[in-house]
Amino acid sequence: MATLKLPVFLSKVRGPNATLQKLLQTKSFKNALHKHFSSKNATPISTTAFPEFDSLTNLNCHEDLYKLSLERPELFWGKLARSRLKWEKDFHTVQDCDMTQGKVNWFLDGKINASVNCIDRHLVKYGDRIALIWEKDEPGSQEYITYKQLSEMVNRLSQTLLNHGVIRGDRVAIYLPCSPIAVAAMLACTRIGAIHSVVFAGFSAEALSGRILDAQAETVITANEEIRGGKTINLKKHVDEAVAKSPCVKRVFVYKLIDREIKMNKLDIPLEKAMSESSSKCQPTAMDSNDCLFMLYTSGSTGKPKGVAHSHGGYLTYAAVTFKHVFDYNEGEIFGCLADIGWITGHSYVVYGPLLNGATTVLYSSTPTYPDQGRYWETVERLKINHLYTAPTALRLLLKAGDSWVTKYDRSSLRKLGCVGEPLNHEAFEWYRDVVGENKSDVIDTWWQTETGGICLTPRPSNPGAEILPAMPMRPFFGIDPVLLDAEGKEVVGDDATGALCIRKPWPGMAYTIYGDHNRFIETYYQPFKGFYFSGDGAHRHPGGYYQITGRMDDVLNVSGHRLGTGEIENVMDDHPAVAETAVVGFEHDIKGEGIYAYIILKDEVTDTFEKISKELRELCKSRLASYAQPDIIQFTPGLPKTRSGKIMRRILRKVAANNTDDLGDISTLADPSIVQEIINNHQKIIL
Repeated sequence: MATLKLPVFLSKVRGPNATLQKLLQTKSFKNALHKHFSSKNATPISTTAFPEFDSLTNLNCHEDLYKLSLERPELFWGKLARSRLKWEKDFHTVQDCDMTQGKVNWFLDGKINASVNCIDRHLVKYGDRIALIWEKDEPGSQEYITYKQLSEMVNRLSQTLLNHGVIRGDRVAIYLPCSPIAVAAMLACTRIGAIHSVVFAGFSAEALSGRILDAQAETVITANEEIRGGKTINLKKHVDEAVAKSPCVKRVFVYKLIDREIKMNKLDIPLEKAMSESSSKCQPTAMDSNDCLFMLYTSGSTGKPKGVAHSHGGYLTYAAVTFKHVFDYNEGEIFGCLADIGWITGHSYVVYGPLLNGATTVLYSSTPTYPDQGRYWETVERLKINHLYTAPTALRLLLKAGDSWVTKYDRSSLRKLGCVGEPLNHEAFEWYRDVVGENKSDVIDTWWQTETGGICLTPRPSNPGAEILPAMPMRPFFGIDPVLLDAEGKEVVGDDATGALCIRKPWPGMAYTIYGDHNRFIETYYQPFKGFYFSGDGAHRHPGGYYQITGRMDDVLNVSGHRLGTGEIENVMDDHPAVAETAVVGFEHDIKGEGIYAYIILKDEVTDTFEKISKELRELCKSRLASYAQPDIIQFTPGLPKTRSGKIMRRILRKVAANNTDDLGDISTLADPSIVQEIINNHQKIIL
């Protein structure tokens, strides 16, 4: 065992049902793993990463600091909150939380303002530093916004809101693409104490109206039009339709994002004109640490979106600290998170995290493939991006196009490669690391949620010497105490375990309620497992305590009495050399109870027949998982139903698999709605 290269072996292991389980039955192998991971885990703390704890002499390695964050959270988070943020009034108590009751309070009695922390406190030293790089739809048409320029935009927009009757506590719906005016709108709300509700600009009018009504928002901020992927999108038309169904709306600010005139209605206010007539100075409002900073809607199991609410002090602290230490961000670097601001990733790692740290952040307003499949890498070369943070779906799409689109551009500026969203499969991980990063850049695969506010699991939470294994977020961030529970709520212990991923202790970034429905908040997150935060995800804990996400708990199939995670099956099939991407769902099966339906996208250069590839995929599932893990139906499709942010609409795939296509629901938010009919047609050919 002494000669076994464990990292090489583990990089080939595919999920909880792999050969690893059998090998772990031997005592000698368990001992070898323990010795290996124990030595790898003892990573030193950077001498400059956490100066707040220099006086503590018993902190010799990263694990000591992590232990401190769990055992003495008041000391740990209190020091970081005070040193990393500017408080108008100091807090007297770090936390007052009760996980059994869904009670969340951080930094009690503290007063703070988000816009001051994101802009004002940087102006003296970094006023001329670039705050925002707006990467528009056409390559080479980027704009640069300094902290001083952003400050003026925010102040004028803040004063404009006040001049038109927006007050502290009002909800403001923001329906804008990723752009400087969108960032200014978010920060302007925080400056005056209004609550922003950013709605993804790809949502339909009906979806927008539902969110406006739920929040009872009296104010909407939008633009006339946007250009994305070479196509002009009429945002104002969607807003007009939504406002017609939303009697609570009193005013609509319209920004001219494209120089083209549109029809204005009686509630509409030209935003540029209103801002030009407003003062460039607006006094910030000192907000209580536990006042609502923003609300953001996320999917619910009932079909009704949830307006997840985050507070000022806790969220800002966690966003600031995770941004700095998850990505090992250094002053002066350019951070390129390619998410839209309509999602929590855009909130935490396009806007708040970077600006709280005085960083330069990229606002990406195009698609991964416009004007061609080399767009990301051309942008990296042109803007000299140091950190790239994107989604597995985008990576698999670009992997499918081939390496030449990547290698033709200079990517030497890249230092860290981040990923967030669905579990990152092995092939995409290795391609990202080896081709995109030229084996020189770490791949930071992260797990977190809208409800967590920031990253919770990440390979290197500021321990630069730690080993990174493929396709798993691995380690908990400071203050995060993950636990796996079985169906009865009992903790699943050991180094080779699978269960519901929960969090035992409170952390500052956690949401504090669902807007207007705290009972639903408790029922969704704290009642399934009393005393724990329930993420809704399943996970496998590998030797060394490393976590791998197995998928949503409602994406678990019961095939012939055996439980299978859809993500586990997808990970195996994605490793086939002909496969670019896989989506697996269950369907009712007369004999097995539940069958396995796989939707497969092939790479462009594949010449093998569907029959040959299907046979190989089934054999792969049989050999790597089990005989019962073989798909019953395989559909080869040119695409999947995805939102513009890259999220797969699995409910559509489930309905097609169940032959229930009469009511597919709203598909207007899809990047390509036409793919739905193509999938239905393919399905009909298969079953006939």
